[in-house]
Amino acid sequence: MAAVRTRAETRTAAAGWDIRPATARDWPAIWGILEPVIRAGETFTWDRDTTEEQARGRWFKQAPGQTFVAVGRGDLAGVVLGTGELHANQGGGGSHVANAGYMVHPAHGGRGIARGLCAYSLDAARSAGFRAMQFNAVVESNVRAVAAWQSMGFEVLATIPEAFHHPSLGYVGLHLMYRTL
Repeated sequence: MAAVRTRAETRTAAAGWDIRPATARDWPAIWGILEPVIRAGETFTWDRDTTEEQARGRWFKQAPGQTFVAVGRGDLAGVVLGTGELHANQGGGGSHVANAGYMVHPAHGGRGIARGLCAYSLDAARSAGFRAMQFNAVVESNVRAVAAWQSMGFEVLATIPEAFHHPSLGYVGLHLMYRTL
């Protein structure tokens, strides 16, 4: 009997990369993606001085959450092109809503990898029993991410004015984005 593909796997089948759960062996490549994004301070609300140990503790998730990677095929076989993580947005009575984050290596941006990571996380969240997904802090000046998440069915529920201090743009808003699963 043939294996059944998830929607995310079907979308990435022709894309030149696959998405799979991350392993400890993937950490050096994941850190190679996370560190420049964290240090730039333009799209994630993490402290720009986050250490590798702190980042690893924050990025690697336990079930029902998970950490995953987009890995190249063909000429890029085995290369980690992007990464994502999925977890409950809140505990207790709010634990049925997921949250996720994604980062793509800058050399591989614009190829749909972030959308693929998002699709994978939506399928994984649905499979884990989550009912919705919420992004708490999408930097409004990150227009590519905002457009990508809107194309994935998320809507901006609110924008918190001047909630993010961008290193070159100054204070910009943070969007709260949401979609049901």
